[in-house]
Amino acid sequence: MSLPILNSTGPRPWGVQPMPGGAAAGIGIARGRVHEFCGPARVALAVQVMAEGAGPVLWICPGWQAERLYPDGVARFADPGRLICARARRPEDILWAMEEALRSGAVPLVVAELSAVPGLTPVRRLNLAAEAGAEAAHHAGRGVAPLGLLLTPGEGGAAGVESRWRMRPLPSGSTLLEERGPVWHLARERGRGAVPAAWRLRREGRGAVLDGVAE
Repeated sequence: MSLPILNSTGPRPWGVQPMPGGAAAGIGIARGRVHEFCGPARVALAVQVMAEGAGPVLWICPGWQAERLYPDGVARFADPGRLICARARRPEDILWAMEEALRSGAVPLVVAELSAVPGLTPVRRLNLAAEAGAEAAHHAGRGVAPLGLLLTPGEGGAAGVESRWRMRPLPSGSTLLEERGPVWHLARERGRGAVPAAWRLRREGRGAVLDGVAE
């Protein structure tokens, strides 16, 4: 049985499988809302969420930074051909582009790489735009509410987000009999109606598998 990170309002579950003996239940990221991803592996987490959806993905990044999303790295998890990459000239342009994309309801997933943690008012506007986009998608017959992901630097801490997730890499050991893929520590730091919790994840193919509850 799968343990979805996208909740039942989403089109597909995130491919996280619980190991026997228990991982926590109830991991869920609601569509029609905006969520925060932080930590050194926040991009990897967003790409894995992308992998379990369908349709185009709008990825907005600061145009003044040299770093770019690497298509070959994305291909390990999802089809990079689904990406629509936008480079913003100013920090406020990133939030504006995300707000307009969410409100249109035309794109199932909108990801924004931020150079600073946004304030409460912009996040509220984004959530309202995502709610409007859900209505627009419904009336257009697409049936998939948009999902907004804010990738924040440092410790994160955006106010007003529906949930906050932090992911960082862990050492991935190997033996002569088995080689394991990348391993991460995933923590839900806050969520509406959900308590803080943490899990160990490892990559398996293009998906991720729960290894158990993190200490």
